[in-house]
Amino acid sequence: MGVISFFKEAGEKLFGKSPEIAAAVAEPSSADKSAAANAAAATAIGTYIRTQNLPTDGLTITFDGATQFVTVAGTVADQATKEKIVLCCGNVQGVAGVNDELQSSAPADQSQYHIVAKGDTLSAIAKKFYNNANAYPQIFEANKPMLTHPDKIYPGQVLRIPPQA
Repeated sequence: MGVISFFKEAGEKLFGKSPEIAAAVAEPSSADKSAAANAAAATAIGTYIRTQNLPTDGLTITFDGATQFVTVAGTVADQATKEKIVLCCGNVQGVAGVNDELQSSAPADQSQYHIVAKGDTLSAIAKKFYNNANAYPQIFEANKPMLTHPDKIYPGQVLRIPPQA
């Protein structure tokens, strides 16, 4: 549990497709438009999590446009699922942070997080965390399904780095 910061300029572009969110940005003083935008953003994030084949049953996802924070609460099966859901919430353009209020039914060691910098590769990240560049598949697997290919990472993206197996 806790707050995890993200680069709000990096990530999936979920909010550009929503007229409610665009309306709230154009007129942020309207409480009704802000509430509609927050609800639409939370729904978009929930849909994105489901498209990653992660469970959302029993989760509560809210978005606060004023702070650009997502709050996610509920219980999930394991630590890896918990961390992947948090990353799905945070690796969205326009999200500055995630309030992680998730509980895991099967607690395990927490992963570390790494913010991808320009020029980073999974091999270089594996070398940094595991002292072995050839351990990059462990990082790739830990970030599936958000990552579809080991070469497709971008600056500002936050990756989970699980304890070395």
